[in-house]
Amino acid sequence: MVARQSRFRLGPGQVPAPCPLCRVLTGRVHGYHGRTVWDVPVDGRQVVVRVRIRRLVCPVRDCGRQTFREQVPGLLERHQRRTTRLTNQLSELVKELCGRASARLTRSLAMPVSYASALRLLRRVPLPVVRFPRVIGVDDFALRRRHSYATIIINAETGQRVEVLPGREAATLETWLRGHPGIEAVCRDGSATYAEAIRRALPDAVQISDRWHLWHNIAEAVRKEVAAHSICWAKAAPPSAEGRQAATTRERWQQVHALRERGVSLMECARRLNLALNTVKRYDRVAEPERLIRAPKYRPTLVDPYRDNLRQRRLEDPAVPVTHLLQEIRDLGYTGSSNLLVRYINQGRVEADRPALSPRRLACYLLTRPDRLKDHQRERIETTRTACQEMTALADLIHGFAALLDPADGNAALLSTWITAAQTEDLPHLHAFTRGLEKDRAAVDAALTLPHHNGGTEGVNNKTKLIKRQMYGRASFPLLRHRILLG
Repeated sequence: MVARQSRFRLGPGQVPAPCPLCRVLTGRVHGYHGRTVWDVPVDGRQVVVRVRIRRLVCPVRDCGRQTFREQVPGLLERHQRRTTRLTNQLSELVKELCGRASARLTRSLAMPVSYASALRLLRRVPLPVVRFPRVIGVDDFALRRRHSYATIIINAETGQRVEVLPGREAATLETWLRGHPGIEAVCRDGSATYAEAIRRALPDAVQISDRWHLWHNIAEAVRKEVAAHSICWAKAAPPSAEGRQAATTRERWQQVHALRERGVSLMECARRLNLALNTVKRYDRVAEPERLIRAPKYRPTLVDPYRDNLRQRRLEDPAVPVTHLLQEIRDLGYTGSSNLLVRYINQGRVEADRPALSPRRLACYLLTRPDRLKDHQRERIETTRTACQEMTALADLIHGFAALLDPADGNAALLSTWITAAQTEDLPHLHAFTRGLEKDRAAVDAALTLPHHNGGTEGVNNKTKLIKRQMYGRASFPLLRHRILLG
């Protein structure tokens, strides 16, 4: 199939042209030269432009070029077979789609290029001029997860990409920061590596911790605390004291504490009991074994739609046989087995007001803004606060910390008060969170008092995932860096 083409011929003008070396104007013609270039398509037709250009003589004797070919500004560039405007259109296309995808699309747009040509066009697109940033955001992203990483730097005030560095080592970031001494503040996550690099390169710069990471860290501590106190708040089928898992938990707790009372180290306890070191630390940290027993996590079953009917029948006749209940709910549409119904009843799920709540779901309720909770969620939280004193303190501490995430001048002093209040409660996982705040206190205070944050950097990392997927198999670091900085 022959592509439809439109051909045009253009001739030169009589305007003098400058020499590419000495820039002296000349109109003396040495000869003529023909060039054939592609132009933007018209009505779905490929456009071919044949241009007759002049070869001019440089009037300067000592110039390194005696003759040269003139260029037509806005139309031709040296060594190119496309017009300037066609190149600009293709460049905008490859910026968004990169190689093979853009090559497939250009064929339907009547300006076909190969994927290799598309990549060459992409590399030729000039990077935008970056204004020297006053406040930057720094974060890492994975080139290949668990193997290689890179560092992204943006202007935290405008969101513009500034630089992409290979690796996430402290020396790499420190070298770049030393070349930009005018930076006044740096937004980062809780990385100790970045904190050390900033401290060494820019000791006077303000380090600002990211508020999203602060909330994420306290959310993890809350989830662990809720799980640790599940024996208190879980009213639906609490763990049996005679259960195998509960018995094993108590036995290990007694073994660990017996060895610790004799002065045995944590590492030696792990070796003697054949347990992981972190497991021994978890047993050693709690004062009573009940704190380690977890409430059961129930998945939805086929019996759930008939729970109200079963509850009513058992209230009317507590001695009703299970076989009768099974026949009744089968008449209503139950398709499960009798063993499933027996387990459901033995677990106490029939008498419960609702299915057992997992610690993760309850933690989600506690971390949600009160005005966004539904009525049944508020009831569940109130029930939990009534059943467990630690959950009452935990809920109050969550609301207090959430109020600090709105930057204000007095939040640094309020944070000290909050940490003191948190440390007085029997919440060991929250204590670990407060110790982390104290280690990075200056950056945390800046996060709670200054308006800057690292959200723009996280957004760039999210966009980078899409770029990496588009460039699968071709994502060398220079090309990936070029696309990220193009935005």
